Amino acid sequence: MHSSDRSREDIRRFVAQAARQDQFLEVVSGEEARARFHRHLDLSPRGEERVPLSAALGRVLSADVAAEVDVPGFDRSVVDGFAVLSADTVGAAEDRPVALRLNDEVLAAGHAPELTVEPGTATVIATGGMLPRGADAVVMVETTEVVERPDGLSVSLTRPATPGAFIAAAGSDIGRGEVVLRRGQALTSREIGVLAAIGLAEVPVVRRPRVAILSTGDEIVAPGQPIRTGAVYDSNGAILAAAVTELGGEPVPLGIAPDEDAALERLVARGLECDALLLSGGTSKGAGDRSHRIVAQLSDPGIVAHGVALKPGKPLCLAVTGGKPVVILPGFPTSAMFTFHGFVAPVIRAMAGLPPALAEEVPATLPVRLGSERGRTEYVMVSLVHGASEDQLAAYPLSKGSGAVTAFSHADGFLAIDAQAEAVEAGTPVSVQLLGRSLTPADLIVVGSQCIGLNAVLGRLIGEGMTVKALNVGSMGGLAAARRGECDLAPVHLMDPVTGTYNTPFLAPGLELATGYRRMQGIVFRRGDPRFEGRTAAEAVAAVAGSADCILINRNAGSGTRILTDRLLGAVRPTGYWTQAKSHNAVAVAVAQNRADWGVAIETAANLYGLGFLPLQEEHYDFVIPAARRDRPAVRRFVEALETPEVTEALRAMGFIR
Repeated sequence: MHSSDRSREDIRRFVAQAARQDQFLEVVSGEEARARFHRHLDLSPRGEERVPLSAALGRVLSADVAAEVDVPGFDRSVVDGFAVLSADTVGAAEDRPVALRLNDEVLAAGHAPELTVEPGTATVIATGGMLPRGADAVVMVETTEVVERPDGLSVSLTRPATPGAFIAAAGSDIGRGEVVLRRGQALTSREIGVLAAIGLAEVPVVRRPRVAILSTGDEIVAPGQPIRTGAVYDSNGAILAAAVTELGGEPVPLGIAPDEDAALERLVARGLECDALLLSGGTSKGAGDRSHRIVAQLSDPGIVAHGVALKPGKPLCLAVTGGKPVVILPGFPTSAMFTFHGFVAPVIRAMAGLPPALAEEVPATLPVRLGSERGRTEYVMVSLVHGASEDQLAAYPLSKGSGAVTAFSHADGFLAIDAQAEAVEAGTPVSVQLLGRSLTPADLIVVGSQCIGLNAVLGRLIGEGMTVKALNVGSMGGLAAARRGECDLAPVHLMDPVTGTYNTPFLAPGLELATGYRRMQGIVFRRGDPRFEGRTAAEAVAAVAGSADCILINRNAGSGTRILTDRLLGAVRPTGYWTQAKSHNAVAVAVAQNRADWGVAIETAANLYGLGFLPLQEEHYDFVIPAARRDRPAVRRFVEALETPEVTEALRAMGFIR
């Protein structure tokens, strides 16, 4: 067979393999997949080990701990003063002071007393000092006066002391034989203090489950290595290792396996020496995905679920062998982390001896319409902001897709859309499950258009200790949020298509405008492209608008840049018009990587990616402020920061003008 014929045959097989989905054994519900998984797992803690107290933070006790000593181990003073016999102080008053002769001893902490407190005498004692024989009370030094007499020093008392006053009795905190901490207790700094107080240098803890982590795919590159076109850095490996540690496990990184069966089999065998094995990638329908075929060779019982009716997370593959969990997580970061927390995290917690995590839910309102796909329960990451009143929350969807790395880090929680729902309408009450932490409102809420220049202001405020939450929803989305009272600031750059005026025509009653800065919008293109090089923006658009092979990358509807683009194009709809990017950077990347030939973006983005730029129009990037929030300290500080020379210079260096 001719080499070109073999090549075509290889491509045909490749495409056929990529198109098949036979590796999805049976798509089941999340509840069914979880039940099958747990049915075959050994969820008991993974044995016991003893660790030094210095290494015990975050560990889980494997046995009850009983004190072998009293704490305190002796009667001790809790104040600086004088150890006395309380009977000697009866009747003491301001007009009838009682004088007691001082013994020739000072009881500092750590020193055993040598002299007995006889009737009519007292001994100087410091905080923590051991109570001497004969004494049954301590008098604070602040209520006494030392008097020098011919027969020596005396202390004059003007108040009577009750038996036991200012004394911590032996064993009053912890008694010998008392169980101070119970099995299953997670050790924080507080518990470690208790263990040190009873003299323990080592503690018995549950052995951390060893969790092997393997990233798969020829496209995966280790962080720190040069990246090639089409490749991605291995974020899943780092995220999973950190998550395993947070859950009380010990991550065992196995690195990156290429799409090659022998290498993958060897690394899977190594991973099975641990208590659990996590793979990311290779479970979907791509032609290079091999993980599921390797894991399918396991038995006892092997794969128990492959394909779950969830979004994100449908390609999840759950297997068990010899009681050990083997999980192939989807390759996309959001899908990987969502399925990890839903299916794997509870297993690791159980193996580490920890109780199930408590899920906290809060009520909120969905401010925008959410479409969904019937047949799968969809989980949507959201960021929560307070509405017009502090007891109202709005849940903004983080529409970044399952491939986004930042969705989990930016989200406060997630909401579920029923498998039979096609959409959830704006204004619908929803329940949001928080992601492992209580909701702490930020000092400043910014909802609207994205711009790297905004970082010059927000970065300064964050450096001063202000907490900021910024949601990029476009100018129209930010304006709507400001109208509903859901943000402190809404960055906008909206042009009235009739008058060409920016922002002020869009203000509604109750909204004010703070002047921001100016930035140049224009056409971005690859340098040297004769269709654009040397032309004005208007000339270039006129030349390429009807060209089928000159592809536009447009901006999303509702953005200020989209309004400007539509005004520029009029009724013309060039090739690529309906392909929408959600940021200036996304437009520039598409052009730089030759997926598109031109688009409209700010000059700063063009410079960042080494693109040509044809100036189109200077636009106003301003800030809409709800009048009800104008006098909030964080809002006032933001407006003040805008006026500082440091911020003005930082903006100028990025190509923006104040």
